[in-house]
Amino acid sequence: MSEDTITNPITADEARPSSEARPPETPSACSKAPRKLILDLDTGIDDALAIAYALASPEVDLIAVTGTYGNVTVERGMRNSLAVLNLFGRPDIPVYAGLDHPANADSFGPSPGSRAIHGDDGLGGADIPDSPRVPQSESAGEFIIGAAREYGRDLLIVPTGALTTIAHVCAQDPEAMSGVGSITFMGGALTVPGNVNPCVEANISQDPESADMLFRSGVHTTMVGLDVTHRTVLTRSATRTWRGLGTASGRFLADMVDYYIGAYERSQPYLGGCGLHDPLAVAVAIDPTLVTTMGLNMQVDLDGPFRGRTIADPALLRNAEVATDVAVGVDSTRFVTDFVTRLTMLARRH
Repeated sequence: MSEDTITNPITADEARPSSEARPPETPSACSKAPRKLILDLDTGIDDALAIAYALASPEVDLIAVTGTYGNVTVERGMRNSLAVLNLFGRPDIPVYAGLDHPANADSFGPSPGSRAIHGDDGLGGADIPDSPRVPQSESAGEFIIGAAREYGRDLLIVPTGALTTIAHVCAQDPEAMSGVGSITFMGGALTVPGNVNPCVEANISQDPESADMLFRSGVHTTMVGLDVTHRTVLTRSATRTWRGLGTASGRFLADMVDYYIGAYERSQPYLGGCGLHDPLAVAVAIDPTLVTTMGLNMQVDLDGPFRGRTIADPALLRNAEVATDVAVGVDSTRFVTDFVTRLTMLARRH
């Protein structure tokens, strides 16, 4: 997730999963093998946690990380992704470069707010060696379309930064992208305030045009926004556990997350910890019953004072078919407990 300023408490009660949540697609040929997963990341702190959570989840096989921008540039994000994969013992997982700037701009640079939340390096200054590997020469778009054609319903895609690459891939090959198991993105805010301004969430703000393009592409998506991610909070009790493991990855997780929690303590102290934005999107892709959803046809406001706002398209409110399931409730206790357990087991081994 790309964040500028974090504002406004979330006071709604936690919602329990309901039967209306979109069920996970059944893997082809009744396979019991883990489903394939692609993470499209602007690798800052919660993106790094999303990588770790994916690696710790036996339900999925992380086949690639593709790079977008937001918390950091694409180049820095790919460096961070490679380093995190290497630290956790998966140097074999390839990293691909995606589109590196918004649709209506010629370049991109992280905002002061993003640097304050994630640090200049994107990882809160936590010590992590560079990977000896480099990104692949094939583009992220080429890889994603190829994987969509190869794996179909067995493929899960989780974008957690600017939606530029994913939106353009869906526009380029909507048939292949409509055939994947799910596209579950972290971004947006429907029922709660934004974290850039009262209406706008940071990932959507990076490239509103591409986010709107994705909503209108006809490809089904699940939106995991601030409505639910601000209800999933990690505290320093977890970082004490990880630091106590005495492993390199445990120290890295503790140092990085302590920095992240510190940023929240300065801007949103009433939460008592940090939001698990990007890891929750991965968890929902794996287990959609973690959230309750509302089916809508969404749009992004592109002009005026509400530019970047994610809201239902009023012209499509009566359509029987909806393109986006918007998460509005979450079983936060189940998710946070599972998240800490899985990352502790992973960090103990590395």
